[in-house]
Amino acid sequence: MSADRTATRPIDVNTLIGPYPYRYVPHPDPEVLVRVLEREGLRGAWVGHLPSAFWRDPIPGNQALFTALAPWRDTLHPVPTVRPDWPRWEEELRSCVDRGAVAVRAYPPQWGMATHDPNLHGLAAACGEAGIPLVLTVRFEDLRQRGNLDVAGDLDPATVRGVVRSARDARVVVTAAGREFIEFVHWGLTPEERARVWWDISWIWGPPEDHLAHLFRTIGSERFVYGTHWPMRLTQNPRANLDLLPDDLADARLADADEIATPRGVRNQA
Repeated sequence: MSADRTATRPIDVNTLIGPYPYRYVPHPDPEVLVRVLEREGLRGAWVGHLPSAFWRDPIPGNQALFTALAPWRDTLHPVPTVRPDWPRWEEELRSCVDRGAVAVRAYPPQWGMATHDPNLHGLAAACGEAGIPLVLTVRFEDLRQRGNLDVAGDLDPATVRGVVRSARDARVVVTAAGREFIEFVHWGLTPEERARVWWDISWIWGPPEDHLAHLFRTIGSERFVYGTHWPMRLTQNPRANLDLLPDDLADARLADADEIATPRGVRNQA
């Protein structure tokens, strides 16, 4: 990544470890991720547990996540999964924050949640109170790759709008969204609401479509964060798309993950 695109080495906000249920994903292991980050010049990553998105009860997955990341706590930052329609989810959220979670993931399509599910809104409010972002994932694979058993579908953009509007303190990071999805959500929010939403760049096309350049010009690069969607996508794509931005966007800067929130767990470790 060229030095003029970012002032410091970014944090990848969209990485996952663990197997994927619908196809083989090679080496989705934390020790491999550490090497990938070093190769790509990234200073760290927010890491989720991929199988937890498809389990009815994600709590065992959170335990596996914290255990797996423990040897690399300065580089790999846990983003556990909290299912707000599950018993005692509030206790699980508090436990995750106390153990150093930098954000929380939720998967409404995989859990069969309706667009305006009150449980999801409750989770957004609780994350806001805890001072950590809520991470939502639009998709894991596009339709051309999706297996017949994967019937959950993509995240509804109206769900993102509803989450943002449901809690004034909620900060939301949306991963794996394309241009159309981003524009639909962004332009349907108020300026105050837009300021609490960030988008990772893992699924935004660069040249020749130049969707990334278009979004930087119309929405602003400060609304975007670095994300690769590893191990589901090639980690080189976001870096290449940033390097290929037109000259008029040479000074464009992504938001830094550390600017989105200062999680309680990080403060406790300081």
